[in-house]
Amino acid sequence: MEPIDRKTFLATAGAASLAGAAARPSVAAADAQDAVFLSTWHWGMEANRRAAQIRAHGGSLVDAIEKGINVVEDDPNVTTVGYGGYPNAEGEVELDAGIMDGHTHRAGSVCSLHKIKNPISVARLVMEKTRHTTMAGEGALQFAIAMGFKPMQLLTPGALEAWLKWKNTPNHQTFWIDGEHHDTIGMVAAGGGSVAAGCSTSGLAWKLPGRVADSPLVGCGYYADDAAGAASATGDGDVMTNYCTSKHIVQKMAEGMHPQEACADLMRYMARSARELHTNMYCVIAIDKRAEIGALSMNAAQPLQYALWRNGQGALHTAPHFL
Repeated sequence: MEPIDRKTFLATAGAASLAGAAARPSVAAADAQDAVFLSTWHWGMEANRRAAQIRAHGGSLVDAIEKGINVVEDDPNVTTVGYGGYPNAEGEVELDAGIMDGHTHRAGSVCSLHKIKNPISVARLVMEKTRHTTMAGEGALQFAIAMGFKPMQLLTPGALEAWLKWKNTPNHQTFWIDGEHHDTIGMVAAGGGSVAAGCSTSGLAWKLPGRVADSPLVGCGYYADDAAGAASATGDGDVMTNYCTSKHIVQKMAEGMHPQEACADLMRYMARSARELHTNMYCVIAIDKRAEIGALSMNAAQPLQYALWRNGQGALHTAPHFL
Protein backbone atom coordinates (compact mmCIF):
# COMPACT_ATOMS: atom_id res chain seq x y z
CA MET A 1 0.00 0.00 0.00
CA GLU A 2 1.45 3.36 -1.05
CA PRO A 3 0.25 6.76 0.18
CA ILE A 4 -1.90 8.79 -2.17
CA ASP A 5 -0.84 11.67 -4.14
CA ARG A 6 5.60 21.01 -2.73
CA LYS A 7 7.81 22.87 -2.19
CA THR A 8 8.87 21.82 -4.38
CA PHE A 9 31.42 16.89 -7.14
CA LEU A 10 31.80 14.25 -6.06
CA ALA A 11 35.44 13.99 -4.87
CA THR A 12 36.27 10.38 -4.13
CA ALA A 13 38.84 8.74 -1.92
CA GLY A 14 40.49 7.41 -5.09
CA ALA A 15 41.94 3.95 -5.00
CA ALA A 16 40.70 3.35 -1.45
CA SER A 17 37.07 3.75 -2.47
CA LEU A 18 37.56 1.65 -5.59
CA ALA A 19 39.14 -1.08 -3.54
CA GLY A 20 36.22 -0.98 -1.11
CA ALA A 21 33.73 -1.25 -3.93
CA ALA A 22 35.63 -4.17 -5.48
CA ALA A 23 35.60 -5.99 -2.18
CA ARG A 24 31.80 -5.99 -2.06
CA PRO A 25 29.91 -8.76 -3.84
CA SER A 26 28.24 -7.72 -7.06
CA VAL A 27 24.51 -7.14 -7.02
CA ALA A 28 22.43 -9.74 -8.80
CA ALA A 29 20.37 -8.40 -11.68
CA ALA A 30 17.14 -9.34 -9.93
CA ASP A 31 18.17 -7.47 -6.80
CA ALA A 32 19.05 -4.40 -8.86
CA GLN A 33 15.66 -4.51 -10.55
CA ASP A 34 13.88 -4.96 -7.25
CA ALA A 35 15.59 -2.01 -5.52
CA VAL A 36 13.19 0.75 -4.51
CA PHE A 37 14.26 4.34 -3.84
CA LEU A 38 12.22 6.92 -1.98
CA SER A 39 13.39 10.55 -1.71
CA THR A 40 12.08 13.88 -0.48
CA TRP A 41 10.97 16.70 -2.77
CA HIS A 42 10.95 17.02 -6.54
CA TRP A 43 14.74 16.95 -6.80
CA GLY A 44 14.46 13.40 -5.52
CA MET A 45 13.40 12.35 -9.02
CA GLU A 46 16.90 12.85 -10.42
CA ALA A 47 18.47 11.50 -7.25
CA ASN A 48 16.43 8.31 -7.54
CA ARG A 49 17.25 7.94 -11.23
CA ARG A 50 20.98 8.15 -10.54
CA ALA A 51 20.68 5.77 -7.59
CA ALA A 52 18.91 3.23 -9.79
CA GLN A 53 21.68 3.49 -12.40
CA ILE A 54 24.33 2.82 -9.74
CA ARG A 55 22.37 -0.16 -8.47
CA ALA A 56 21.86 -1.55 -11.98
CA HIS A 57 25.63 -1.47 -12.54
CA GLY A 58 26.33 -3.56 -9.44
CA GLY A 59 26.49 -0.90 -6.75
CA SER A 60 25.33 -1.46 -3.20
CA LEU A 61 22.42 0.42 -1.69
CA VAL A 62 24.93 2.64 0.13
CA ASP A 63 26.65 3.37 -3.21
CA ALA A 64 23.28 4.25 -4.68
CA ILE A 65 22.24 6.49 -1.79
CA GLU A 66 25.55 8.38 -1.89
CA LYS A 67 25.61 8.92 -5.65
CA GLY A 68 21.93 9.78 -5.80
CA ILE A 69 22.31 12.46 -3.13
CA ASN A 70 25.43 13.78 -4.91
CA VAL A 71 23.17 14.80 -7.79
CA VAL A 72 21.27 17.19 -5.56
CA GLU A 73 24.40 18.39 -3.75
CA ASP A 74 25.94 19.31 -7.13
CA ASP A 75 22.92 21.29 -8.33
CA PRO A 76 23.40 25.06 -7.74
CA ASN A 77 19.67 25.59 -8.22
CA VAL A 78 18.86 23.71 -5.00
CA THR A 79 19.43 26.37 -2.38
CA THR A 80 19.05 24.09 0.63
CA VAL A 81 21.60 21.35 -0.18
CA GLY A 82 25.30 21.32 -1.13
CA TYR A 83 26.73 23.74 -3.70
CA GLY A 84 24.44 26.75 -3.91
CA GLY A 85 22.97 26.20 -0.45
CA TYR A 86 22.13 29.41 1.35
CA PRO A 87 24.72 30.44 3.95
CA ASN A 88 24.57 31.07 7.66
CA ALA A 89 24.18 34.52 9.17
CA GLU A 90 27.86 35.29 8.55
CA GLY A 91 27.72 34.37 4.85
CA GLU A 92 29.42 30.96 5.20
CA VAL A 93 27.82 27.85 3.71
CA GLU A 94 27.75 25.10 6.35
CA LEU A 95 26.76 21.60 5.26
CA ASP A 96 25.46 18.62 7.22
CA ALA A 97 24.95 15.03 6.04
CA GLY A 98 24.65 11.47 7.28
CA ILE A 99 24.42 7.98 5.81
CA MET A 100 23.61 4.59 7.34
CA ASP A 101 23.97 0.98 6.19
CA GLY A 102 21.13 -1.12 7.53
CA HIS A 103 23.14 -4.33 7.09
CA THR A 104 26.21 -3.39 9.15
CA HIS A 105 24.30 -0.95 11.37
CA ARG A 106 27.14 1.51 10.82
CA ALA A 107 26.65 5.21 10.15
CA GLY A 108 28.76 8.24 9.32
CA SER A 109 27.98 11.92 9.47
CA VAL A 110 29.49 15.38 9.19
CA CYS A 111 28.26 18.62 10.70
CA SER A 112 29.04 22.26 9.89
CA LEU A 113 31.32 21.23 7.03
CA HIS A 114 32.74 24.15 5.03
CA LYS A 115 34.13 24.31 1.48
CA ILE A 116 33.29 20.71 0.47
CA LYS A 117 30.19 20.39 -1.68
CA ASN A 118 29.52 16.67 -1.22
CA PRO A 119 29.13 16.13 2.52
CA ILE A 120 27.31 12.81 2.02
CA SER A 121 30.49 11.39 0.46
CA VAL A 122 32.60 12.66 3.36
CA ALA A 123 30.09 11.15 5.79
CA ARG A 124 30.40 7.79 4.06
CA LEU A 125 34.18 7.86 4.50
CA VAL A 126 33.77 8.70 8.18
CA MET A 127 31.70 5.52 8.38
CA GLU A 128 34.07 3.33 6.37
CA LYS A 129 37.54 4.71 7.19
CA THR A 130 37.31 5.63 10.87
CA ARG A 131 36.00 4.27 14.15
CA HIS A 132 33.97 7.43 14.56
CA THR A 133 30.39 8.16 13.61
CA THR A 134 30.31 11.97 13.53
CA MET A 135 32.88 14.63 12.68
CA ALA A 136 32.30 18.38 12.70
CA GLY A 137 33.65 21.76 11.67
CA GLU A 138 37.37 22.19 11.05
CA GLY A 139 38.08 18.55 11.91
CA ALA A 140 35.59 17.37 9.32
CA LEU A 141 37.14 19.70 6.73
CA GLN A 142 40.68 18.46 7.42
CA PHE A 143 39.46 14.85 7.25
CA ALA A 144 37.83 15.54 3.88
CA ILE A 145 41.01 17.11 2.52
CA ALA A 146 43.04 14.12 3.75
CA MET A 147 40.61 11.87 1.87
CA GLY A 148 41.24 13.75 -1.38
CA PHE A 149 38.39 16.25 -1.48
CA LYS A 150 39.21 19.68 -2.90
CA PRO A 151 38.00 22.78 -1.02
CA MET A 152 35.97 25.21 -3.09
CA GLN A 153 33.78 28.26 -2.77
CA LEU A 154 30.25 27.03 -2.15
CA LEU A 155 28.57 30.43 -2.15
CA THR A 156 27.11 30.90 -5.62
CA PRO A 157 26.34 34.36 -7.01
CA GLY A 158 22.65 33.74 -6.45
CA ALA A 159 23.13 32.68 -2.83
CA LEU A 160 25.43 35.64 -2.20
CA GLU A 161 22.84 38.02 -3.61
CA ALA A 162 20.14 36.53 -1.39
CA TRP A 163 22.39 36.74 1.69
CA LEU A 164 23.31 40.37 1.01
CA LYS A 165 19.65 41.27 0.57
CA TRP A 166 18.85 39.64 3.91
CA LYS A 167 21.89 41.20 5.62
CA ASN A 168 21.06 44.69 4.41
CA THR A 169 17.39 44.56 5.32
CA PRO A 170 16.71 46.52 8.52
CA ASN A 171 15.26 44.38 11.31
CA HIS A 172 15.77 41.21 9.25
CA GLN A 173 14.74 37.87 10.68
CA THR A 174 17.39 36.03 12.61
CA PHE A 175 17.43 32.69 14.39
CA TRP A 176 17.46 34.33 17.73
CA ILE A 177 13.75 34.38 16.89
CA ASP A 178 12.73 32.71 13.63
CA GLY A 179 13.79 31.78 10.08
CA GLU A 180 13.07 29.94 6.84
CA HIS A 181 14.44 27.56 4.23
CA HIS A 182 14.71 24.13 5.82
CA ASP A 183 14.48 21.53 3.09
CA THR A 184 16.85 18.60 2.64
CA ILE A 185 17.44 15.66 0.38
CA GLY A 186 16.49 12.58 2.35
CA MET A 187 16.67 9.17 0.67
CA VAL A 188 15.83 5.65 1.80
CA ALA A 189 16.22 2.44 -0.18
CA ALA A 190 15.41 -1.25 -0.01
CA GLY A 191 16.58 -4.15 -2.14
CA GLY A 192 18.16 -7.57 -1.93
CA GLY A 193 17.06 -7.94 1.69
CA SER A 194 18.84 -4.79 2.84
CA VAL A 195 17.98 -1.16 3.51
CA ALA A 196 19.95 2.08 3.67
CA ALA A 197 19.30 5.76 4.37
CA GLY A 198 20.97 9.11 3.83
CA CYS A 199 20.34 12.81 4.28
CA SER A 200 22.11 16.03 3.19
CA THR A 201 21.37 19.72 3.78
CA SER A 202 22.78 23.21 4.06
CA GLY A 203 20.32 23.77 6.88
CA LEU A 204 18.31 26.86 7.52
CA ALA A 205 19.23 29.95 5.56
CA TRP A 206 20.87 32.62 7.75
CA LYS A 207 21.16 30.16 10.67
CA LEU A 208 23.43 30.97 13.59
CA PRO A 209 26.97 29.70 12.80
CA GLY A 210 27.48 26.20 14.15
CA ARG A 211 23.80 25.30 14.25
CA VAL A 212 23.18 21.57 13.71
CA ALA A 213 19.72 20.05 13.54
CA ASP A 214 18.37 16.60 12.75
CA SER A 215 19.77 15.93 9.25
CA PRO A 216 23.24 14.53 10.19
CA LEU A 217 22.20 12.93 13.46
CA VAL A 218 21.74 9.15 13.54
CA GLY A 219 18.17 8.30 14.48
CA CYS A 220 16.89 11.79 13.75
CA GLY A 221 17.41 12.79 10.11
CA TYR A 222 17.92 9.19 9.00
CA TYR A 223 18.06 5.61 10.30
CA ALA A 224 18.35 2.15 8.74
CA ASP A 225 18.12 -1.40 10.09
CA ASP A 226 17.84 -4.45 7.85
CA ALA A 227 15.65 -6.12 10.44
CA ALA A 228 12.93 -3.53 9.95
CA GLY A 229 13.45 -0.72 7.44
CA ALA A 230 14.72 2.81 6.97
CA ALA A 231 13.38 6.32 7.46
CA SER A 232 14.32 9.95 6.88
CA ALA A 233 12.90 13.30 7.96
CA THR A 234 12.68 16.83 6.60
CA GLY A 235 11.28 20.08 7.93
CA ASP A 236 11.89 21.99 11.16
CA GLY A 237 14.94 20.04 12.28
CA ASP A 238 15.39 22.03 15.48
CA VAL A 239 12.10 20.56 16.67
CA MET A 240 12.29 17.15 15.00
CA THR A 241 15.67 16.35 16.56
CA ASN A 242 13.97 16.21 19.93
CA TYR A 243 11.73 13.35 18.84
CA CYS A 244 14.35 11.04 17.25
CA THR A 245 11.91 10.80 14.37
CA SER A 246 13.62 8.26 12.10
CA LYS A 247 14.51 5.86 14.91
CA HIS A 248 10.93 6.04 16.16
CA ILE A 249 9.55 5.09 12.75
CA VAL A 250 12.00 2.21 12.23
CA GLN A 251 11.27 0.89 15.71
CA LYS A 252 7.56 0.86 14.97
CA MET A 253 8.19 -1.02 11.71
CA ALA A 254 10.24 -3.52 13.72
CA GLU A 255 7.16 -4.02 15.89
CA GLY A 256 5.12 -4.90 12.80
CA MET A 257 3.65 -1.61 11.67
CA HIS A 258 3.31 -0.81 7.98
CA PRO A 259 5.58 2.16 7.08
CA GLN A 260 2.59 4.43 6.62
CA GLU A 261 1.24 3.49 10.04
CA ALA A 262 4.69 4.00 11.56
CA CYS A 263 4.87 7.50 10.08
CA ALA A 264 1.44 8.27 11.54
CA ASP A 265 2.51 6.94 14.94
CA LEU A 266 5.46 9.35 14.88
CA MET A 267 3.16 12.26 14.08
CA ARG A 268 0.86 11.29 16.97
CA TYR A 269 3.87 11.28 19.27
CA MET A 270 5.01 14.69 18.07
CA ALA A 271 1.51 16.17 18.23
CA ARG A 272 1.49 15.79 22.01
CA SER A 273 4.00 18.61 22.48
CA ALA A 274 5.58 19.89 19.22
CA ARG A 275 5.03 23.58 18.56
CA GLU A 276 2.93 25.14 15.81
CA LEU A 277 1.49 21.87 14.55
CA HIS A 278 -0.68 23.50 11.89
CA THR A 279 2.00 25.74 10.39
CA ASN A 280 5.45 24.20 10.93
CA MET A 281 6.94 21.71 8.48
CA TYR A 282 7.27 18.19 9.92
CA CYS A 283 7.60 15.52 7.19
CA VAL A 284 8.87 11.93 7.05
CA ILE A 285 9.41 9.08 4.61
CA ALA A 286 9.91 5.38 5.35
CA ILE A 287 10.50 2.04 3.65
CA ASP A 288 10.44 -1.43 5.18
CA LYS A 289 12.50 -4.49 4.28
CA ARG A 290 9.74 -5.65 1.92
CA ALA A 291 9.96 -2.29 0.08
CA GLU A 292 6.55 -1.11 1.28
CA ILE A 293 6.65 2.65 1.75
CA GLY A 294 5.21 5.44 3.86
CA ALA A 295 5.23 9.24 3.56
CA LEU A 296 3.44 11.82 5.68
CA SER A 297 3.41 15.51 6.57
CA MET A 298 2.01 16.92 9.79
CA ASN A 299 -0.34 19.44 8.19
CA ALA A 300 -1.89 20.59 4.93
CA ALA A 301 -0.13 23.97 5.06
CA GLN A 302 3.28 22.33 4.61
CA PRO A 303 2.71 19.30 2.35
CA LEU A 304 5.43 16.81 1.49
CA GLN A 305 6.29 16.04 -2.11
CA TYR A 306 8.24 12.82 -2.54
CA ALA A 307 9.81 10.88 -5.40
CA LEU A 308 9.44 7.11 -5.73
CA TRP A 309 11.45 4.79 -7.99
CA ARG A 310 10.02 1.30 -8.40
CA ASN A 311 10.17 -1.30 -11.19
CA GLY A 312 12.39 0.89 -13.34
CA GLN A 313 10.09 3.88 -13.24
CA GLY A 314 10.03 7.14 -11.28
CA ALA A 315 7.04 9.17 -10.17
CA LEU A 316 6.38 12.23 -8.04
CA HIS A 317 3.67 12.16 -5.36
CA THR A 318 2.25 14.33 -2.64
CA ALA A 319 1.96 12.65 0.74
CA PRO A 320 -1.18 12.76 2.84
CA HIS A 321 -1.14 14.94 5.95
CA PHE A 322 -1.76 13.90 9.54
CA LEU A 323 -3.86 16.82 10.74
